[in-house]
Amino acid sequence: MTQALESAIYEGQFGTFTITPDDRWGVVIYRAGLMVAALCFAIGSALALWQANNPTVLQGLTLLYTGFSVALGVSLLTIHIYMAPLHRALQAFWVIGSLSALAIGHAYSEPFALTVYNQPMSILGIGFTFAALTGIFFKEAFCFDRLETKFLTPLLPLLLLGHLFGLLPLAIEQGLLALWAGLFLIFAIRKVIQPIPPDIGDKSVFDYLKQQKMTKAGVS
Repeated sequence: MTQALESAIYEGQFGTFTITPDDRWGVVIYRAGLMVAALCFAIGSALALWQANNPTVLQGLTLLYTGFSVALGVSLLTIHIYMAPLHRALQAFWVIGSLSALAIGHAYSEPFALTVYNQPMSILGIGFTFAALTGIFFKEAFCFDRLETKFLTPLLPLLLLGHLFGLLPLAIEQGLLALWAGLFLIFAIRKVIQPIPPDIGDKSVFDYLKQQKMTKAGVS
C-alpha cells in the first residue's frame, strides 16, 4: 500500500510529479514538530493559569518554552511553502524571537515567564517567534480552510499586543491564553490525521520556481 502511494503519479500545474519517501518524512517531521510545540504550549499554559505562584512550576515553564521554540523551529525547516521569501521570512522571525528569548532569559534573575509577564516590552523581541507561528496558522487557514486556524491567526496578535499595551484585563488575557492553547492542540491533532500528500503540495510548482531562479541566475 505504502509503495503504491509512493509510486503514484500526480498531475501538477507545471507537469507530473511523484511523492518520495523523503517527501513523506518531511511532512511527518513537520507535523511532529507542531505536535510537540502544541503540547509544550498547552502544558505550559495550564501550569501558568493554575500554578503560577509555584516557583518550581515557573522554572519548568522555561523548559517548556524552550521545547516549544525548538519544535517550532523544526516545523519551520520542513514546512512546504511555495513562496521562498515568505518561508525565509518566517524562519528569520523564529531566529530573532529565539535570540531575544535567550537574551531575556539571561538578563533577568526571575523566571522567564515572570519576566515576559512583568516586562511587556519583551514581547517586541519574543513576539517574532509568535509571528512565525501566526504565519503557519495563516498558511494552514489559506491552504486547508481549517476553522481553528482562522481563529488562531488573529488571536495571537490580539493577545500579545493587548498585553504589550496593557489593553486587556487579566481575566480576558487568561481566557484568550486558554483558548489559544486549546485551539493549537486541536490543530496539531488534526494535522496528524490529515493525509500526507496535501501537505507536500504541488511539487511541479517548486520545480518550476527552482528552474526560474536558476534561469535568472544564469542570465545575470
